[in-house]
Amino acid sequence: MLTLFDILHESEEHLVNGDAYFGHGTNNAWDEAVQAASFILGLPADVEADVGHRTLTPEEVKAIRALIQQRIKTKKPLPYLTHEAWFAGLSFYVDERVIIPRSPFGELIQKQGRPWTRGKKIERILDLCTGSGCIAIACAKHFPGAIVDAVDLSTDALAVAQENVKRHGCEDAVHLYESDLFSAVRDQQYDLIISNPPYVDQRDMDDLPKEFRWEPELALAAGKDGLTLVHRILKEAPAQLKPNGLLFVEVGNSEPALIRAYPALPFTWISFDHGGQGVFLLKKGEQNLWKP
Repeated sequence: MLTLFDILHESEEHLVNGDAYFGHGTNNAWDEAVQAASFILGLPADVEADVGHRTLTPEEVKAIRALIQQRIKTKKPLPYLTHEAWFAGLSFYVDERVIIPRSPFGELIQKQGRPWTRGKKIERILDLCTGSGCIAIACAKHFPGAIVDAVDLSTDALAVAQENVKRHGCEDAVHLYESDLFSAVRDQQYDLIISNPPYVDQRDMDDLPKEFRWEPELALAAGKDGLTLVHRILKEAPAQLKPNGLLFVEVGNSEPALIRAYPALPFTWISFDHGGQGVFLLKKGEQNLWKP
């Protein structure tokens, strides 16, 4: 009989030898094996190591092996195979209509935006380019009483977001809009605007591993410099922020290009305890500097 540790080591070896690429919730073969086995066995995301000595049934072993082989053969990200992704400690439904949640914003939201929000009353939040709705729903959970507007250009993405809103019982707190950035919410102002827009430049798009090509190109590609939407966000966001409002935007590997494009803009680049980079903060009071 095989233990969980046995099947994890076996799965890790197969993933490495199968040339799997990681980056959709895990960054190595061992963690991917743990995620796959945990899904099959119904274990929590933060499973304790001592369960590794558990003896598996032949059916459980067969199911884990089948999932690992499907992952290797198709090069499809594991969350698309399981239809489950974790963000800010919450489980979300995902499929190929949306990008898989993996933003460091989860850590920021779990801290309620502190220290930058300390002393501020957060009543309205905008999630710009919501995708699966994970950021909006996490904000609704961690900023009790706040109203969260979530917008996306993709009707497919909004359908997935709606499913997640219902899943988490956030219908009263999270409002979804089909919108080209701010177009559907021009009459609103927000304490926080949080955005994880497309930010992959053309060179990186050309070099994407197979796993990332399963994701909608609309959620990734952002022109030659990766800043097509970010330029618009910087231009339009000041009018949508309350007087003491804050803008948080993730630009990932396009951070150097953004700094070159706006050398005088006082970006605050956020450090994360659990990894991640390329997230900046701007304050409404600095809006006179929000220009190329």
